[in-house]
Amino acid sequence: MKLTFLGTGDARQVPLYGCQCCACERALKQPEYRRTACSISLEHNSARILIDAGQHDLRERFPPGTVDAILLTHYHMDHVAGLFPLRWGMNCEVPVFGPDDPGGCDDLFKHPGILQFQTPQPLFRRFDVEGLGFYPVPLNHSKLCQGYGIDAAGVHIAYLTDTVGLPDETMAFLQAWQVELLIIDCTHAPEQSLPRNHNDWNEVKRLIDILKPNKTLLTHIGHEMDCWLMDNPLPASVSVARDNMQLSL
Repeated sequence: MKLTFLGTGDARQVPLYGCQCCACERALKQPEYRRTACSISLEHNSARILIDAGQHDLRERFPPGTVDAILLTHYHMDHVAGLFPLRWGMNCEVPVFGPDDPGGCDDLFKHPGILQFQTPQPLFRRFDVEGLGFYPVPLNHSKLCQGYGIDAAGVHIAYLTDTVGLPDETMAFLQAWQVELLIIDCTHAPEQSLPRNHNDWNEVKRLIDILKPNKTLLTHIGHEMDCWLMDNPLPASVSVARDNMQLSL
């Protein structure tokens, strides 16, 4: 399986419009440090599955027939914006799995076009898409949100954005499931108190200590966190994901 980070930024992205901080100035000069809407692509055998769809150029990046399914964490705009033009396609259909949020985002449910919206199995229950196993797990966010445990031929991956900490039942499930690769929201640099809607590095460290993954990749990163990372090394088992970064599993 190949995993590609399509985007690794928070809703503001990097560079932040009008910002002159060290991270934003660097991203303006060096495109490899830019961060766009947080999402990944999973390629398994001949299938491709996206988790989240905030990228605005999904139509151009993925020609018809090259996306077999889309899984959504939640219906905030930075995670679904690419669906709005995609839905008006023709001669194909794309299944879209997401949390049971009747509000959705704007009129996507009213005018789905080629998108086949559906709610997956109950939380913590495995469902299969194109040969990969997914376990939806609840997260702590301002809108109904879920992460995914991904069973890739026996390799256990946890993809957890957008969240601040984890609900007790999610923590218990992931501990028992034994996460090997943790991909987690680390929007903020270390703060004095727990942020409201996304993890800071202090909270991520606490979660790593509990879940004990073999490897952790940070994503959904804000520009302040990028500034902090420029002067602060991470533990050997923790790395920073970047847009277009690929992993083979």
